Amino acid sequence: MMLFNDTYKTISAPSSGLFKDKGSKFIAFAYPISSDEEVKSIVQKLRTAHTKARHFCWALRISPDRSLFRIQDDGEPSGTAGRPILNAMLSADVTNLLIVVVRYFGGTLLGVPGLLNAYKSAAVDALKEASIIEKTINDIYKAEFDYLSMNDVMRLIKEEQLTILEQNFDNTCSIKLEIRKAQLNTVLGKLDKIDGIKIKYLCTI
Repeated sequence: MMLFNDTYKTISAPSSGLFKDKGSKFIAFAYPISSDEEVKSIVQKLRTAHTKARHFCWALRISPDRSLFRIQDDGEPSGTAGRPILNAMLSADVTNLLIVVVRYFGGTLLGVPGLLNAYKSAAVDALKEASIIEKTINDIYKAEFDYLSMNDVMRLIKEEQLTILEQNFDNTCSIKLEIRKAQLNTVLGKLDKIDGIKIKYLCTI
């Protein structure tokens, strides 16, 4: 029995949604992402593609424990755009994604309640169109060892069905491994028993 949940939900591929109100059009674009460094280029591409749109509001949620988020109202009244987009993500319990809502202004002000509803509805529609998948939380480790220990390391990798991300076999060998959180204690315990191995934690994905 697992003591913690080592899975999270995200989307498998980009999707889009649409909401219209009083002439204004809200087009939502959802993207799976792994870092906030991806946001700038995505938003810039949307600005290039939608030159007549007035607002490009967005929210992102990152990290498997769902703890990191950012919101951007892009000129809309504070709290009326980014926050309701984020709320749509929270309701669907998804993470590692960005939703940008592109607004074409229709000439009629919607007021705060109208904006809250429009941005959330567009984001919800994009998530409805998306394929939501479950992923495991994995840690990335680098193992360095002597060539003589190669058989022991490879046997362990096969037994535990670990994913090799990178490998370099020379006099000193190194392998970058992806280890599911639930397996971590077992795998690290077995690695520690191999002579002369050095193990370094790199990151969590």
